[in-house]
Amino acid sequence: MDPTRRSPSPCSSRTPSPRTPPCGEMLGYVGIEAVLDQLKIKAMKMGFEFNIMVVGQSGLGKSTMVNTLFKSKVWKSTPPGLGGPTPQTLKLQSVTHVIEEKGVKLKLTVTDTPGFGDQINNDKCWDPILGYINEQYERYLQEEILITRRRHIPDTRVHCCVYFVPPTGHCLRPLDIEFLQRLCQAVNVVPVIARADSLTLEERETFRRRIQHNLRTHCIDVYPQKCFDEDVNDKILNSKIRDRIPFAVVGADREHLVNGRCVLGRKTKWGIIEAVENMTHCEFPLHERPADPSHLQDLKDITHNVHYENYRVFRLNQSHVLPRGPGWVNLAPVPASSPVIPRSSKVPGRVQEDSEEKF
Repeated sequence: MDPTRRSPSPCSSRTPSPRTPPCGEMLGYVGIEAVLDQLKIKAMKMGFEFNIMVVGQSGLGKSTMVNTLFKSKVWKSTPPGLGGPTPQTLKLQSVTHVIEEKGVKLKLTVTDTPGFGDQINNDKCWDPILGYINEQYERYLQEEILITRRRHIPDTRVHCCVYFVPPTGHCLRPLDIEFLQRLCQAVNVVPVIARADSLTLEERETFRRRIQHNLRTHCIDVYPQKCFDEDVNDKILNSKIRDRIPFAVVGADREHLVNGRCVLGRKTKWGIIEAVENMTHCEFPLHERPADPSHLQDLKDITHNVHYENYRVFRLNQSHVLPRGPGWVNLAPVPASSPVIPRSSKVPGRVQEDSEEKF
């Protein structure tokens, strides 16, 4: 026998019998599940960022709802008449807090929109809000196209916008429809019925169905969008959530004793309205799913992969007007006389083809 001839591998020469385990099982413990622990430790060291915007008229309980949502004094609300005059124009205000729970740190930024819809003439009152959202996309894009960029780009993009609908009991106002049509194309929108305790259960359900009809009629696609359901379980859960949109919420930041337990609620002469755990009083547990921790990463993924990606493609198609300066990548079309392989910024898909030819 030729000594240089190698004998076939035992794994390839014999078919595994019921008594003989496959080769993969014979190797024993590999330990690849430790990757999850490594990712968890690394993520906990870096912390998480989440940016939420609340939009609605004054007096709808936006600040109280944010405090209820995160069970913390995130935003200090000012009682009516004690905070000075009402702003004559829309002015955005942001506040940032670091919330820590069981070793997990969350850098939360809340942006309020005082003055929205409070004027007699509300024509184009949404321009500052859309301008702010696009400004955060532009900041991220400018950091991303640097030649030497940071290892971790600060994320100030708005991941979720909670839109407060006044509890009129009728339907969406023309202002709401006009603004939501523009807003849902730029950010994840979660509509809620503010101060739902001012409506009876029958009025609340009728109001919800009318709003759902308005959303379908005017093609307003709010979160969670049907096109982003990844599997059957997501589709079932998100279908239940979509059936309850807009969520009826009651904000409260004080605890009261009910049946021997402390609950967040609002005390009235008829009793205590529970703002978190009682589904008949407030649909906060349902609202907690799309706008808070359980869907937090999903909101961030859609923001980055869909809304920001749309903005990035739009801006790169206008690359000849991007600002230039030290450290900026020249995104302008390369002249034909250049020795570099020419590529056209007007034809989508050429960038990938040219990169394949170059390498």
